[in-house]
Amino acid sequence: MVKETEFYERLGVAPDATNEEIKKAYRKMALNLHPDRNPGDKTAEEKFKALGEAYDVLGDEKKRKLYDRYGKKGLEEGGFEQRNARDIFRDLFGAGVFDDDEDASGPRRGDDSVNPLNVTLEDLYNGKTSHIAITRNILCSKCHGNGTKSGKTPQKCKSCNGRGIRVTTRKMGIFQQTEQTYCPDCHGRGEIIEEKDKCPACNGKQVVSDRKILELVVEPGMKDNQRITFAGESDQAPNMEPGDVIFVIRTKEHNRFKRSGNDLVMMHSITLVEALTGFQFSFQHLDKRNIIVKSAPQQVVKPGDVMAIPDMGMPIYGRPFTWGRMLVKFDVIFPLYNEVSSKIDEIRKCLPAPAKTDDTLMTDGDSKTETVTLESYDPNADRQQRQREAYEEDDSDDERHGGPQRVQCAQQ
Repeated sequence: MVKETEFYERLGVAPDATNEEIKKAYRKMALNLHPDRNPGDKTAEEKFKALGEAYDVLGDEKKRKLYDRYGKKGLEEGGFEQRNARDIFRDLFGAGVFDDDEDASGPRRGDDSVNPLNVTLEDLYNGKTSHIAITRNILCSKCHGNGTKSGKTPQKCKSCNGRGIRVTTRKMGIFQQTEQTYCPDCHGRGEIIEEKDKCPACNGKQVVSDRKILELVVEPGMKDNQRITFAGESDQAPNMEPGDVIFVIRTKEHNRFKRSGNDLVMMHSITLVEALTGFQFSFQHLDKRNIIVKSAPQQVVKPGDVMAIPDMGMPIYGRPFTWGRMLVKFDVIFPLYNEVSSKIDEIRKCLPAPAKTDDTLMTDGDSKTETVTLESYDPNADRQQRQREAYEEDDSDDERHGGPQRVQCAQQ
């Protein structure tokens, strides 16, 4: 399979570039291509978007691994959503670079509201629709977001020049640290409204609280960390584009199945007799179907064997009527000696003969030959024994050197 390198080429880096090299390349190119530095230049705007798409993937460890292995198709099937190029730029550079400049093209964009969405594996298998109430700020309908009774345009705050934030820079040795804080005079709004002219409905705040019900659809096959986005449903503010309300899928642990991509993994224990002669067992699937599983004729199962049941895994997102596999990992339970001791001879006759030993090492009377017996091994007990030995060794060192040494502070 030829490795896809388009995103690396957009950033001008090699496929084995480090995360720091990728970030450095993006910062340099994004600053030059930002639409606010190139107003009206459609070519620069398209390159800026393409650059953001590449960095969104290569700057994320999980997305990069998936892209390196399967290309863009793997990202689509993995359920990853492409973030807005300006959001990516703002995350890396922070607010105040281009987006908050007075001559910036278009309204500023508000923050997204990101919320976890806890779902079960059953929800992701069958799909689920639920209704969730959100509370957000919307523009006051009485003053239309103006904030005044008279309808006059509020005055620009002189303290922050209408930005709503104050930027301060302070030196820390050879470095400089830039801090942004909300303007205390206008409370971050960038405008000043006289007390007597404040809108009675919103008290001059320009926005009021609103409750809205969202219909949240979890589609079959969606994956952990996948996002469900409601565009423009976050807080509203004057002269600002509202952000999105985003729900990020978080899958609860299942008591029987574990998801692996589009496959489902299940552990199952069988006896030694079943492993040698065949078996049958049943389980209830995530959609409540009862499934009966039979071993193939003349099939012998070894401890740790993994076998597949086609089309019994997770639905594949975006591909209706297509499923992954159910992977069954087997544990073989061996009988205790006292359960078979009376039939040892019969068992020996039924089973294949043991492997032959090296007869050259079995010479009687050879002084160099020693016979040993295996014992059971408990790694936990072994670890505890080593800890005790280390502790006792520390004590003996203290005794040899006259007890533990203590650090004394010099008196001035």
